[in-house]
Amino acid sequence: MRPERITHIIWDWNGTLFDDIAACVGSINQMLEQRGLATLDYERYRDIFGFPVLDFYVEVGFDLDNEDWDGLARDYHDRYLEMSRDTPLRPGSRALLQRIRTAGIPMSLLSASEQSILDDMLEHRGISSFFHRVYGLDNLHAESKLQVGRRLLADLGVEPGAALLVGDTTHDYDVASELGCRCLLMAGGHQSKPRLEACGCTVASDLDEVERIIEDILVGKPET
Repeated sequence: MRPERITHIIWDWNGTLFDDIAACVGSINQMLEQRGLATLDYERYRDIFGFPVLDFYVEVGFDLDNEDWDGLARDYHDRYLEMSRDTPLRPGSRALLQRIRTAGIPMSLLSASEQSILDDMLEHRGISSFFHRVYGLDNLHAESKLQVGRRLLADLGVEPGAALLVGDTTHDYDVASELGCRCLLMAGGHQSKPRLEACGCTVASDLDEVERIIEDILVGKPET
């Protein structure tokens, strides 16, 4: 049986705490325009974005038989880093992290972003100290964070069922399921709400609702 209360919260970064959809869509659209391909609006992006990201590139029209995937990944991240330089956190992120820390619940961060990029972004926004561990990938390909998640849980020494993973994509749900963690998804990030709801887990509309759901879990109320 799973414990009634969580003892550790694992946050996703992109789209969950970090409001970077404009930078992501802007960067990919620049690359699409350069190749004469149709660009994306936010709705279309949220309907098709997913992991591994290579599949998303194929879906939007990149010819990976004739393009270098490593080069595409570097090109995208160069554009993304420029566009996201002044990108804010999701509204309410810092205050919520502070309240959770004050409540004595430890937190970590699990991301498909490359580790050094992730570390720099957290440091630049002054929120590194909120997290017990920060785990990203060792490459720019954003394939899957499952293996990194396994290492994170092992290093934390936390029982999977006592950890809550909060994210904004179906990949977060898949990772949580594989790890045995509980999962809470939030709309408004990188995938549409109907796609998230199809997972069958709890989906919050924003961080205010995320906080209410976390409070309910902490006091032992059942998740819906």
